[in-house]
Amino acid sequence: MGVYKIIDIVGTSTNSFADAAKNAIIEASKTVKKIRRAEATKFDIKVENDKPTLFRAEMRISFEIER
Repeated sequence: MGVYKIIDIVGTSTNSFADAAKNAIIEASKTVKKIRRAEATKFDIKVENDKPTLFRAEMRISFEIER
């Protein structure tokens, strides 16, 4: 039986929410190993001059703690 830790991260993209979420997981996996689950908890868009410029996805990820 494993022990898991949960952390919140934020991914960004100039293209879409899906890319922002994907970028968050890709970047987190560079330092966090054994990611088991990811949940999108919030989405928002940065707007400049009435145009969307940055998509943000807040993610909650869980990963197994190594002993």
